[in-house]
Amino acid sequence: MELVDGYPIIVTDRLRECRDFYGDWFGFQVAFEADWIVVLSSPGERAVTVAFARLEHERLVAAGLRCDLELTDEPWGQRRFGVTDPAGMWVDVVEQIEPAPGWWEPYLRWTK
Repeated sequence: MELVDGYPIIVTDRLRECRDFYGDWFGFQVAFEADWIVVLSSPGERAVTVAFARLEHERLVAAGLRCDLELTDEPWGQRRFGVTDPAGMWVDVVEQIEPAPGWWEPYLRWTK
């Protein structure tokens, strides 16, 4: 398996405040934002990524708290499984796949 990226997903109810803090202080830009998650990326050639998500969102609960090796295809275009490391850290292993038709349409406003 070749790893191409890795970043923490921090669980919080203060998505907007975290987005604004990292943007104002460190120049992070929104890579993706929905009502339950904000993914930020730093500027520069060696970008750093960090995400903030609400725990109560059903996708995070389903993906983040299932501690087994069952492969799941998500409608947004990810095939994933998860494991817990010896320190208790959840590791979400993701492969990009073709998303379900129309799933990304509500979020395309970020690309325009």
